[in-house]
Amino acid sequence: MKVSQRILMIIAAVVWYAGGLALLLKGGALINKAYGIDPQSNWALIASVVGVIAGLLKAGFLFGKSCKKNITRINSLSNPRIWQCFRPGMLIFLAVIIPTGAWMSRVAAENYTLLCLVGGLDLSISIALLTSSLVFWKLKAFSN
Repeated sequence: MKVSQRILMIIAAVVWYAGGLALLLKGGALINKAYGIDPQSNWALIASVVGVIAGLLKAGFLFGKSCKKNITRINSLSNPRIWQCFRPGMLIFLAVIIPTGAWMSRVAAENYTLLCLVGGLDLSISIALLTSSLVFWKLKAFSN
């Protein structure tokens, strides 16, 4: 299915934002569950803070650059197709990492330490996705 570059940008942004929001909610729920298990411990709070800081660093050093490269790639497509919103390797990566993240959450279910670790990881990725998504707006990716 042939689409415009603008539509591809919108699809890429929606996937980027949806992933960020989903992980923010999931990470927050895992941290909240950890807090419910041991409200006296500070590890859930520490995991949250470390997750946010790591996410900001990831956004600046990794995710923002990835987002810029994808925007540049989409802009260079002469005959864009709907599946070209991301490179094939990224689509394969998403197909592997999404079920892996769900599995990690199930494994962590009642384990305080794992809930903190997986929750912090999810928060870091969500912050990285949401913060780096500003690249779409800075580069005016939707105005094509």
